[in-house]
Amino acid sequence: MIPIEQITANPDQPRRSFDPDALQELAASLRQRGVLQPLIVRPHPQDKELFQIVAGERRWRAGQMAQLHEMPAIIREMSDTEVLEVAIIENIQRADLNAIEEAASFRQLMDRFGHTQEKLAEALNKSRSHIANLLRLLSLPDSVQDMVKDGKLSAGHARALITAPNAAQLARRVSEKGLSVRDTEEMVRKLSQTDGEKPRKGSRTLAKDADTKALEADLGAHLKMRVQISHAGTDGGQLTITYRDLDQLDELCQLLGGNR
Repeated sequence: MIPIEQITANPDQPRRSFDPDALQELAASLRQRGVLQPLIVRPHPQDKELFQIVAGERRWRAGQMAQLHEMPAIIREMSDTEVLEVAIIENIQRADLNAIEEAASFRQLMDRFGHTQEKLAEALNKSRSHIANLLRLLSLPDSVQDMVKDGKLSAGHARALITAPNAAQLARRVSEKGLSVRDTEEMVRKLSQTDGEKPRKGSRTLAKDADTKALEADLGAHLKMRVQISHAGTDGGQLTITYRDLDQLDELCQLLGGNR
């Protein structure tokens, strides 16, 4: 049993949103029946007097609301990488992460600890395509990502909007009209045909292979911008990066200039 004031949240916890009503219900349950499942914690990396939560932040928050003085916990020695992996796995198993939170946690593992998509897929028991598809969501405008977090758009809707140049506007239309994922995909396809460049005379359109799509997804998630790669066979091709505003253009220029 650990005094509740000696337990601290993990700043890298992938789950960012906690339903206040659900926390109140859990707090009432904890007051009546106690904590049935212990937290998993580790010694705090900066303060020997504290413990950092590895799994169970929702129970800890509810315990504070229930004014508990101490909570049962299992103490483990774990690295930062292991802590983040366990937190992600626990939330995925409980279906507690929305698609954007899940994608952001994948990106965090890749950026901070050098995980590849293959290593992530193996560690989390997910397919590589699942990892890649979620990472692509991070290339969407922030307003669209917020709609996914708030439940106004599903991950399927969001994926359909990734290739759309005006994703934020279309996302609002999808939400207001209650369009299905298939309707959204069809709308984006038609708009792409209307707005897309006509192929040059005598040129041949080549279908994108899985590797090209995966590369687009990886670059897009890393830059947090929409990326399109168009091959022209042995004659080279084009790499198109779509930025949202001047601030994002400045970020891109700094990245390309090696200032980051």
